[in-house]
Amino acid sequence: MSLPLSLTRRRAAAAALTAALLVPLAACGKGDEKPAAGSTPGSASASAEHKAANLTVLAASSLTDVFKTAGAAYEKAHPGTKITFSFAGSQELAAQVKQGAPADALVTADTKTMDGLKAETGDATVIAKNRLVIAAGKGNPFKIDELKDLADTKIKVVLAAPEVPVGRYSKQILDAQKVEVKPVSQEPNVRAVLSKVELGEADAGLVYKTDSAKSGDKVVAVDIPDDQNAVASYPAATLKQSKNAEAAAAFVAWLSTPEAQKILQDAGFQKA
Repeated sequence: MSLPLSLTRRRAAAAALTAALLVPLAACGKGDEKPAAGSTPGSASASAEHKAANLTVLAASSLTDVFKTAGAAYEKAHPGTKITFSFAGSQELAAQVKQGAPADALVTADTKTMDGLKAETGDATVIAKNRLVIAAGKGNPFKIDELKDLADTKIKVVLAAPEVPVGRYSKQILDAQKVEVKPVSQEPNVRAVLSKVELGEADAGLVYKTDSAKSGDKVVAVDIPDDQNAVASYPAATLKQSKNAEAAAAFVAWLSTPEAQKILQDAGFQKA
């Protein structure tokens, strides 16, 4: 039995309309799916870059104060990430790395120490520079004005050990000026040198400019002319043994950003 012509036409029109409506829906399902709520283009790579993690960073003693500030800034900008710093002389940090200490990144106070760890680190990037000053005791009672004054045997001078970056820089500049100094002690890091002078256990010492700035009136910082000084470079690198490779790389990269550089330079470090 055949249907009336008018009914047949109505059914054909309805079928055509349904097909027309299904075509754009199918297209949306194939190639134009909208991101999930709260996501943005590139969010997958962004989440990988800023993946929350607990990072351990080995850093030179002279970075103690500034890295506490930098770490707090980084954690604020990267919720869920926690950074724990371990500060020591660069030579001590190198020994820890070679012994397999659980850590994610390393920042030393010289390129020589970092270069000796190429098998254990990723590519290193210099993030800051520093210079030495003479830290004289409170009020500078011996009126120390220049490196040559440190040769006076009446002055108790303390230096860092020669295997420590600041100790190596100290020897370099003293030798260049032909200044012979017999230190009353050789310390394992720059903070120990500064402490000796602050406590009056030594009359003077060679330290980084940034460290002396934290002593207030406990010491007098005597500038050393650029042509008699040494430039300390601070390279940063990830550690191959890190279990948080992506997060560690993100932190190391951040140290070269304008935000991190401002924190470093506000603390007296020079631009890398």
